[in-house]
Amino acid sequence: MWSRVREVLVVVLGVGTLAGCGQAFRNAAGNTPLTISLPAPRQVGPVSVEESLAARRSERYYRQESLALAELAQLLWAAQGITIDWGGRTAPSAGATYPLEVFAVVGAVEGLAAGMYQYLPAEHSLVHRKSGDLRTELSEVALGQPWVREAPFVLVIAAQYERTTQRYGERGIRYVHIEVGHVGQNVYLQAGALGLGTVAVGAFSDDGVKRLLEIEEDPLMLMPIGRPN
Repeated sequence: MWSRVREVLVVVLGVGTLAGCGQAFRNAAGNTPLTISLPAPRQVGPVSVEESLAARRSERYYRQESLALAELAQLLWAAQGITIDWGGRTAPSAGATYPLEVFAVVGAVEGLAAGMYQYLPAEHSLVHRKSGDLRTELSEVALGQPWVREAPFVLVIAAQYERTTQRYGERGIRYVHIEVGHVGQNVYLQAGALGLGTVAVGAFSDDGVKRLLEIEEDPLMLMPIGRPN
């Protein structure tokens, strides 16, 4: 019975459950940007949830070394990865509306050119959105916080509020903010399990981030990630 209900939800709520999973972005020349398939995420690891919770800390200082593409892939999956065939994700979402989009500002990831990428959960892939190392500029619009500049990559979690508010009205704004908290904790715990560190950054210019990354979504949180000193 429940499996049938979920099938109906996917059809009826498709704009929410599938939103952001496979959009066809185009650049100014009208070309579809490069899409990069990511290494499959692991679902069994050597660190328990309890161990990761006990060790969870905010880490702001990172070694100046590149991270692996598999590490970036695992963290993206922890943030918004698909975990079941009807489209459910690693973080809960009010009414399965999934208002959040996750972008990666990459500077030092092995096998991946510096630039800004958007995570596509349905395909577990990245779509290239902007070229060049944007970490210094991102740090500048984040009030000069050096960890944003020095981390190998930064996850930018942003929202399209209307995906949720069109169903729940103004109350949906609260649901979106609850959801970004779930995603942030997932990233913290997954980073710890990988021997990495992160910190939730909320101090930044919203308009500055949007202009720099050329996104329409409203940025809610930055999460620089690296190997702790």
